[in-house]
Amino acid sequence: MIFHQALRRELSFTTGGVFLVLVTIMITTLVIRILGFAANGVVNPEDALVLIALATLGYMAVLLTVSLFVAVLIVLVRWYKDSEMIVWFASGLSVASLIRPILRFAIPLVIIIALLALFVWPWANRESTLISQRFQQRSDVSMVAAGQFKESAKAERVFFIEELDIDKGEVKNIFAAENKNGRLSVAVAATGFIENGAGGEKSIVLNNGRRYEGLPTQPDFRILEFAEYTTKIQNKSALDPAPRDREKSISELLNDPDPNTINPNRAELLWRIGLPFMALGLVLIAIPLAYVNPRLGNYTAMFYAVLIYLIYSNLLNLTQNFVAQGKANVFMAAWPIHLFAFSIAYLLIRNRMNPSLKWWRRQLPAFFSNK
Repeated sequence: MIFHQALRRELSFTTGGVFLVLVTIMITTLVIRILGFAANGVVNPEDALVLIALATLGYMAVLLTVSLFVAVLIVLVRWYKDSEMIVWFASGLSVASLIRPILRFAIPLVIIIALLALFVWPWANRESTLISQRFQQRSDVSMVAAGQFKESAKAERVFFIEELDIDKGEVKNIFAAENKNGRLSVAVAATGFIENGAGGEKSIVLNNGRRYEGLPTQPDFRILEFAEYTTKIQNKSALDPAPRDREKSISELLNDPDPNTINPNRAELLWRIGLPFMALGLVLIAIPLAYVNPRLGNYTAMFYAVLIYLIYSNLLNLTQNFVAQGKANVFMAAWPIHLFAFSIAYLLIRNRMNPSLKWWRRQLPAFFSNK
């Protein structure tokens, strides 16, 4: 049917365009945020691109939900504005005729949204956390680089080595500053070497140097000369951190035996399952919401669309928080928001089907409305 083909074609192009715009905005925001983390030493600058890609992939379900909602609105608003809907209505179609082709286009995307929310979202969060944790758990010796000042993970030590021979384990012109128990200790030496100890521990041994301990303005300030000075560098094993609820798979959320995490796990599962239902509810609401008087030609529907999305999304997040805190039962909190959204969509569609009747008569079946 020509009507279905035209609608499907415009929805495809518009959804793709809106999605690309949202992804661009998302990537720009993530670049600014993650580069800020890298500048502060929270993440490795070399991992910035990977973290940006993982974060974008994790939010793909939300971006698709918004893209689908906005695309349906844009297409139908333009049809109303350009009087194309009048032509279709004059051909015997109604607002209800839009539901089937739009759902036929939207349902595959809703399935993709569900898969992204259930599987891709926790995987992306988990990988991002592992990358960040492994960088923060890095050993001090892995940070030593010739000609660069390097700070330890906990900002307790600063190293500078002018020359480094990794094969021989020799270093030259070493500067090591350590802040421990409120006292600053600075050691300098012309030569040294890296020593491997028992249990995988590593140390830097400084030869024929000088050590400054304390503050110069304090009476306990000391200057010591040494023939050999050893500063230990402990290799921290990069253990995988315990996953948070947003990083757990579906099986982990359902089978976690810890009673302290039951409510947060159920809340996370509630949000993941609720996202595709929200996408479907927004699509149904967009059909009657897109009505525009061709003589006015305004885009007031977009304002209401933003408001509806914010309310729907915040209610879903609020319900998730209530379930996580144990203030609401997950089975009672799972359906009211979505049922309310579908009910609003039904009432709005009924109102648009026969606008000549009073609003309360539009809710009655056609048999009673004709009397």
